[in-house]
Amino acid sequence: MQTTLKSDVSFEGIGLHSGAPVRVVLHPASANTGIVFRRTDIAEFPMLPARWNDVVVSPLNTRLTNASGVTVSTIEHLMAALAGCGVHNVIIDIDGPEVPILDGSAASFVRGIVEAGLTRMSAPLRAIEILKDVAVSDGPAFARLSPATTLQIEFEIEFEDAAIGRQKKTLNMANGAFVRELCDSRTFCRSADVDAMRANGLALGGTMENAVVVDGDKVLTPGGLRHTDEAVRHKMLDALGDLYTAGAPILGRYTGTRAGHAMTNKLLHALFAQPDAWRWVDCDVKIAARLPGVGVSVADLAAVA
Repeated sequence: MQTTLKSDVSFEGIGLHSGAPVRVVLHPASANTGIVFRRTDIAEFPMLPARWNDVVVSPLNTRLTNASGVTVSTIEHLMAALAGCGVHNVIIDIDGPEVPILDGSAASFVRGIVEAGLTRMSAPLRAIEILKDVAVSDGPAFARLSPATTLQIEFEIEFEDAAIGRQKKTLNMANGAFVRELCDSRTFCRSADVDAMRANGLALGGTMENAVVVDGDKVLTPGGLRHTDEAVRHKMLDALGDLYTAGAPILGRYTGTRAGHAMTNKLLHALFAQPDAWRWVDCDVKIAARLPGVGVSVADLAAVA
């Protein structure tokens, strides 16, 4: 069955790249609404469905745009929280062009969603089942979707900075794994890149409170890492959020090597360009039990920072 929130949930913070204050309110929505953003500061054409074919390719974040040029950026952490908590229908009011970064992870979004609770709806839920391998690449970056009975994510990264280095992790995303294992992992960057981003008008809201900043073998962010492999966990978090722009839960294995937002969106374009590579499946009790978010409870928040 499809789900929506039991009550409104609100968040306030600043945009990572804009540095501007913004407020987000998640509202319960009717069946088959999907995930839809609504710019409350825009009078005309404020609606932006969170769909893969409305994503503007960017290496730094995931940005939606509609036919009228209205945009909402940095949606990936909120999308990951919705996917990982099993929310299928929601209207997201936002009074600016960028979702707040909060602490750089999805933990606050998850906490708000779980504490509000979900309403099960009578409408049936469909998932996207991967039938054969689909892959895309760009130099050393690579992403693939393969057949699997659950959503699984495997990710590998490698950075020159020893504080990150080479990291690899694989998770089955069923049974609340996202909430317990990934949702508190923060976005990260190299100290050498911060000045360059700000010179280009980006990361204006970035601080040591909402990102892990590394320099060589040093972690500059006070308090250090939440996980020794926090960087690859965050990349998995991003991948889950970007995959949810498919418009439904995915039953398949995602493999990413040095992949980012643009690569995952390119992979979705490749998937839907091949009708024989996927199919819709109605989620019976057995299938639904394997989806991300099923069984998540307040008790799972004990593992969240």
